[in-house]
Amino acid sequence: MVPFDQLTAKTILSDEILSEAFDEEDELCKARLLLSLEDRAVELGVKRKFTELVKAYKRVEKEMTRQERERSKSQVTLVDNWTNFDGPYERMQCRSWVASEEGVYNYNSTAGNLDVLACYHPILPVERLKNLETGEEQIRIAYKRNGRWEEIIVPKTMVTSASKIVALSGRGIAVTSENAKNLVRYLADVENANDAYINVQYSSSKLGWIRKDFLPYDTEIIFDGDSRFRQVFDSVSPHGNWDLWLNHVRGLRLTGRMEVKFMMAASFASILIALLGGLPFFVDLWGETEGGKTVTLMLAASIWANPDESRYIGDFKTTDVALEAKADMLNHLPMILDDTSKSSPRIRDNFEGVVYDLCSGKGKSRSNKDLGINRENRWKNCILTNGERPLASYVIQGGAINRILEVECKEKVYEDPQKTAEVIRRNYGMAGPRFVQAVKEMGTEAIREIQNDFLQELSNDEKMQKQSLSLSIVLTADRIATDRIFEDGKYISLEEASEVLIDRNELSDNERCYQYLLDKIAMNQQRFDKETKTEKWGIMEPAGPAPEYAVIFNPAFDELCRSGGFSRKSFLSWAARKGLVQTQGGKTTKTKKVAGNVYRCVFLRLKRDEEMDQYEFRPLSKEEQEVLVFD
Repeated sequence: MVPFDQLTAKTILSDEILSEAFDEEDELCKARLLLSLEDRAVELGVKRKFTELVKAYKRVEKEMTRQERERSKSQVTLVDNWTNFDGPYERMQCRSWVASEEGVYNYNSTAGNLDVLACYHPILPVERLKNLETGEEQIRIAYKRNGRWEEIIVPKTMVTSASKIVALSGRGIAVTSENAKNLVRYLADVENANDAYINVQYSSSKLGWIRKDFLPYDTEIIFDGDSRFRQVFDSVSPHGNWDLWLNHVRGLRLTGRMEVKFMMAASFASILIALLGGLPFFVDLWGETEGGKTVTLMLAASIWANPDESRYIGDFKTTDVALEAKADMLNHLPMILDDTSKSSPRIRDNFEGVVYDLCSGKGKSRSNKDLGINRENRWKNCILTNGERPLASYVIQGGAINRILEVECKEKVYEDPQKTAEVIRRNYGMAGPRFVQAVKEMGTEAIREIQNDFLQELSNDEKMQKQSLSLSIVLTADRIATDRIFEDGKYISLEEASEVLIDRNELSDNERCYQYLLDKIAMNQQRFDKETKTEKWGIMEPAGPAPEYAVIFNPAFDELCRSGGFSRKSFLSWAARKGLVQTQGGKTTKTKKVAGNVYRCVFLRLKRDEEMDQYEFRPLSKEEQEVLVFD
């Protein structure tokens, strides 16, 4: 460059001088050179003109740099057809799309420039998730906003439809109805161009046994379930010190309390139900308040997950549909519900139906908006509950009661319940993986042999077979946990276990219906005499102090069965076989002339002979009636 003192007012404004200054590659040298030239322009009296020219050169330089960058990007994309995102993800083929930090564009064939917008920021598919139950796919999308990469998992159908993909705007992705179609095209192009490179990850929306693996402990399978249950899923994880939990629980087992051993065995047993071909069942811990029911439930939950409030343990303050969905997600892990008395009106009005539904292991079939059938919810697990009243008191039918194992919680299970609660809140989720590993090592056949042995020992014609089957699974889990985890020899004895079984006669709907009818007749003798002015149900036959049959009008008999929640047809069929009703012409009712009119009635026998448990009916005294009515 010409020495500064030789520059004139004309030459300092020439293109040669300014071009030479702006060609300087070192930005620091360029800045110093321009400052020196500005000082010389001041001396020559042309500072304003010089400043305007420098501004113009800077604008030109900036535009030339931008054009060069665009040209460079276009050339790279057209040649390589790869994404050019900064970040942790490998470059992917994107066909004709220009994918860079400035966004994702394509060429407008008419205008010949980058005018087709797919997205304002970096975005690409990075993984496909294939659900093992349904075969449906989801896709993991990575996108960069505010300089930070984030990932979301969405159904595959969402990113293949322009009308559905706009919903991703709620997750921070810049998609509108204007660019939605282009974004769908771009994501489809990247996915299909990189089919061999995008990983296919098998996933499940259910916990428990998935083929030979167990979710969440076998990491080859990932969870892709409903976001509503993400908190429950996250709670199923090991935390704290194994030795602290084990030693504390061993101490509790040494006390010999049936409540502790049985509820923990039921929690372990949940994952054996599917392996042994059983059906879901309830284990209910009931008793007066302050007995230790909630802490025992927390102890059972700590085997698998965080037992703290609002984590793994749920309650009945929900709907039957929500319970069904949660059971489906837990699949083989136990569903633990606290306090049967705190239930929503919908559950309280249909407790029997809830018990039947959860113990069926299968949800209702539901159609979708496309008139297809949604995937049916299915599960095989144990449902653990507690309450001040037995769960069986909320249900009437024997079929529901048969699915419940009742354990009474007596006074003060724990000397220091607060200490137990504190230990298991800080140490949990470590016994479950060890039990799963023990089950895998033993194999299904060896476990089935243990269960069959227990089933044979429990077999009793007076006990219900379905309850015995459920109890045999609990005892099998107790045997495995005692031998493989606790190693303390503190098994649940058969005598203790048998206490939870209900006698067949106590459970039979028809047997209970017969007892119910006899009680109602005994409490309402005035409805069968001739003296009392009241609505009549029928007459006694023969009349006198020791009648043999109650002759009940059909409408009155129907109403009695309905009020007790029993089936008239089922009872009469059973009673006819037992000889407890008279029949006529193959029918379970007979005609009877009362007060000059003929009625069809049920002739119900009021006493049983020695072969029928020696049940003897006698009219109650007036004092006894008053006591019954008062109670």
